Amino acid sequence: MLERKLLVVTGKGGVGKTTVAGALGLLAAGRGDRVIVVEVGDQARLPELFGVAARGGGAEIELERRLWSISIDPDRALLEWLQKLGGRVSGRVLASSSTFQYFAAAAPGAKELVSMVKIWELTQGQRWRRGAAPYDLVVIDGPATGHALGMLRSPSTFGAIARVGPIAGQSEAVRELLADPARSGFLGVAQATEMAVTETLELKDDLHRYLGRALDAVVVNGILPQRFTARELERIAQLDGGQSQAQARAPKGAGRHGGAEQGDPVLRSAALAARAVHDRAGFQHNQLARLRRRGFEVLGVPFVFAAELDLAAVRRISAQLGRKL
Repeated sequence: MLERKLLVVTGKGGVGKTTVAGALGLLAAGRGDRVIVVEVGDQARLPELFGVAARGGGAEIELERRLWSISIDPDRALLEWLQKLGGRVSGRVLASSSTFQYFAAAAPGAKELVSMVKIWELTQGQRWRRGAAPYDLVVIDGPATGHALGMLRSPSTFGAIARVGPIAGQSEAVRELLADPARSGFLGVAQATEMAVTETLELKDDLHRYLGRALDAVVVNGILPQRFTARELERIAQLDGGQSQAQARAPKGAGRHGGAEQGDPVLRSAALAARAVHDRAGFQHNQLARLRRRGFEVLGVPFVFAAELDLAAVRRISAQLGRKL
């Protein structure tokens, strides 16, 4: 998966796409690749995570050795593209023309196309800006599923509108990159909830319908461990006032013991909490089974028991993904 030029990371909002994209960037950089993680939608969370000052204007920021990030500014990306298309004509002149202003404002998906063109440019061996070094891997920290599909479809949309000319040619180049399994890959991110898994299944169908592609794998975030055996659960049931199967069969009054008999609220609360965590972990693993039944390669990421996700935690997640990839 990391040997492609482009890796698109997407999924339902709030499932941890930025964490996974950053972890994959760390993993590929640790293998010796020159990597850039692309944030879209006017976000720049990775520099803060790495303790690096963010810079506006779509700058490529070095996070650490062999790892960069960029937050795409569609206006700056449009200016760069215009300068490339315009040749001797100043990009600023083109950008200020009323015809192009109307096109950029009125054409559906224009900003999405500009973002995709900039991402395509990052994958090229010869960059637009003189002296800019190429990248071995570009990882897109994509927007939520619906917006991501709109962005990914924008080259085909514009290719149908502008059948000839430089915009049509550029749209086709981006479309070919997204359609080529040897150069691009798609990674879904989900949490082990019914809604997130259902949206991932819908994403699979939409990718096939609109791009002719499949998800290479699904990363499922926040997996709780299954801590207790069946025997341990029976002992826990005694603490919260329940009976084990053996006690239910025993004569009345025989072998009764436990915190509930003594009215210990701490033991009862602990038992209820343990049972709740066990049930939640079981539900999560049922959701993983839903994905596997549909033929997905599922990469589970354990729940991080911390107040907030710091760089050390992301490095641990990167190492876990590395073992599974």
